[in-house]
Amino acid sequence: MSAPKEVPVMGDESIMAPKAHGTSAVPVQQNLRWKCDRDTADRICNFNRHYAEHSGYFEKTDFVAHAKSQPDQEINFYDSNTGKLLFTAPRGRTMDEFLKESRAHGWPSFRDAETNWENVRCLPDGETVSVDGTHLGHNLPDRNGSRYCINLVSVAGNETK
Repeated sequence: MSAPKEVPVMGDESIMAPKAHGTSAVPVQQNLRWKCDRDTADRICNFNRHYAEHSGYFEKTDFVAHAKSQPDQEINFYDSNTGKLLFTAPRGRTMDEFLKESRAHGWPSFRDAETNWENVRCLPDGETVSVDGTHLGHNLPDRNGSRYCINLVSVAGNETK
């Protein structure tokens, strides 16, 4: 993932215009990773602009155990609708640092260097979305820069070729 000159890469409301399945052309994939709930994912990803999975939801899935089982490897996070690569983490920090920050905020928290800007956009109100209309979460900047608090159910997809 090469970083664009200016981040976050902004998008406009047209990305989230109604499509065949809510704000996306397709429903959430079957068999999401980390045992994420498909019904919750479909509601959050495609029929929602403001709400999120419950704070700490990611800790009730298999995600943390998966991350801890490979502390020296990056994890790719794919759009739960399309399977496109959205984030790769951790980058520029350790897995423990990534998990600590995510726990502190209640959602997986990504930084600019971990974001695949080819497929991710920020809307003017801070909503973070995929270019295909999947609601991902929100950009909640802190003293270290942009911090994308993302619903795990939105990025638990399987890679599509």
